[in-house]
Amino acid sequence: MTERTILHVDLDAFFAAVEQRDRPELRGKPVIVGGGGPHDRGVVSAASYEARTFGVHSAMPLREAGRLCPDGVFLPVDGAKYQSVSREVMAILRRFSPLVEPISIDEAFIDVTGSRALFGTGEAIGAAIKAAVREEVRLTASVGVATTKLVAKIASDLRKPDGLVVVPPGEDAVFLAPLPIARLWGVGEQTAAALRDYSVTTIGDLAALPPELLTRRFGKHGAALVDRARGVDPDPVADSADAKSIGHEHTFDVDTSDRDTIERTLLAMADGVAGRLRASGVKAGTVTVKIRDSSFRTITRQRTLADPTDLTEPIWRTALELARPEVRGIRVRLLGVTASHLGTPDQLALFGADDERRRQATEAADEVRRRYGERAVTRARLLGAALPTPFERDPGTAAERRGRHAADAERPSKRGRSQEAGRATRDTQADTAADEDPVDDA
Repeated sequence: MTERTILHVDLDAFFAAVEQRDRPELRGKPVIVGGGGPHDRGVVSAASYEARTFGVHSAMPLREAGRLCPDGVFLPVDGAKYQSVSREVMAILRRFSPLVEPISIDEAFIDVTGSRALFGTGEAIGAAIKAAVREEVRLTASVGVATTKLVAKIASDLRKPDGLVVVPPGEDAVFLAPLPIARLWGVGEQTAAALRDYSVTTIGDLAALPPELLTRRFGKHGAALVDRARGVDPDPVADSADAKSIGHEHTFDVDTSDRDTIERTLLAMADGVAGRLRASGVKAGTVTVKIRDSSFRTITRQRTLADPTDLTEPIWRTALELARPEVRGIRVRLLGVTASHLGTPDQLALFGADDERRRQATEAADEVRRRYGERAVTRARLLGAALPTPFERDPGTAAERRGRHAADAERPSKRGRSQEAGRATRDTQADTAADEDPVDDA
């Protein structure tokens, strides 16, 4: 059986790097992308490496970033520009293999197993990709090369910026063993704290534990953690044409049982999912909610809608009805909302129509966001909620790629217009099963 060769390509400090590329006067200065100034509400979407020396990082409140880095250059998110650059990079990746799986606006997996005869080893392909991105897009990328997605992603993060790390076949566990446990997918602060009860501080420590021990403590998630620690990850690189759902997840900084917080979070995610459905030109027939509590127990509930939709309100109402009975008496760690059973409006024409006035208002808000950014319009209930915005449309997910092409065909004068962006989000067609997937601070 041929060993797989998988690359993880990650653009370095993407939003900030694009701004520094386009504005030479910003090079060498601490650039913070995410808002108009250090006194704004909201969070940091990206920080240049110069800003990171002050302790600024993604997802940090802008006001805290301003306190840590008072001389930082604060810039608003320019989603259309970042999407355009992202498409350039993804096009470069597809020269080397058709198996490209974008997982956010600035990173993707690429399976080059079948490309080695043409382009050489994984290391050679990684170097060629880095050179093409540097020469054609004038940005740097870090690349990890391994036989699994898990190890390739961890490798790409080790020598940023502009790194290339190769893990030879068969050396996955050896490579992972000395790394801090926080490097492993699915290990956030609370999981790491729980693992310290077993004297686990490195990935190797975790790999040495019997899977049944962690299964008793964390359920199925525990067994998966041991597999990952040993470098086991059979997950294939999924061609984005196979995407069948659109979703968002949010892990709370502090587990919560507050009803208003839970409901507003569901609203924010339903709003993001609905926006992505509309941008894709599809409607969803099924809504699924995911709930993980403070004991790591995960519940999923789904419901088929009477009428497929791409509007926020029916998705949110359904998510609320599914979630309310499950969140009573527990502290919630993670929430997710996913829309599936996607179909185009003409395929769903036999079903009932959404309220026309609501649709007109929604389309008007979408147009404002396309012109002025995701934060230009928000719902009153979400004001001051300190919740993440729906962030980028992933230009590589199949549904959204189809939607973009359909929109271009219908509005030739607007060809090339990309959706506005805020921060990276992932299409949750494939649940990562991660307990906490930290914000990428590439």
